[in-house]
Amino acid sequence: MWVKICGNTNAADAAMASELGADAVGVIFAASKRQVSIAQAAAITSGLPAGVERIGVFDSQSADEIAEAAERAGLTAVQIHREFDELAIDVVRARLPEAVDITATLHWSVDEGDGAEHVAAALQRIAATGMVERVLIDSKVKGTSGGTGTAFDWSAARQVFREAPKELKLILAGGLTPDTVAEAIAQLHAWGVDVSSGVEAAVGRKDRARVAEFIRKAKSAEGRYRPSRADDV
Repeated sequence: MWVKICGNTNAADAAMASELGADAVGVIFAASKRQVSIAQAAAITSGLPAGVERIGVFDSQSADEIAEAAERAGLTAVQIHREFDELAIDVVRARLPEAVDITATLHWSVDEGDGAEHVAAALQRIAATGMVERVLIDSKVKGTSGGTGTAFDWSAARQVFREAPKELKLILAGGLTPDTVAEAIAQLHAWGVDVSSGVEAAVGRKDRARVAEFIRKAKSAEGRYRPSRADDV
């Protein structure tokens, strides 16, 4: 189970997530209470081990702005946190080095009744383009596009995840916490999970015990967890 700890605002939290077994750490360039500058992101990612992914989250930035941030902040992947747009992804891809991966995002509206239909159709469309391998599915609440700490209906999502194109790696986000992540994985069998507010002590500040518990439960849910010396919190 691939685990991303997102919304990092300082180097200490990112290093802690890495030490505790996170596969990826995320920094947010999109408008957010956890938004960071390129210089801040570079400071956060610079001390991380080579095997840990450094992912930047973007929404309305241009392809040139995304490419600049990826280069200066040492990103290994970018997450385009707006509805999938084939032309926009193509332009971003052309600006990035081949080694920098792109993650697409789909938003499951918790306020409307067509979440399952919308996401299922979008997954088929994304797979048909062959442009991205990873797709993050996040909650959308009253016009927001993530970061709300609210989960969408996992029961309604079971069939969508089960019937998704096999070539896509689905990443579950939205409302995940140490208390809910194992159940979410059991229901949806996502390829990965992404958490930000669910492991915080305060906005933009991670809680070590919650990060450790989240990673342990997520990886244990798939039977692949290997405790590290840092788990004793």
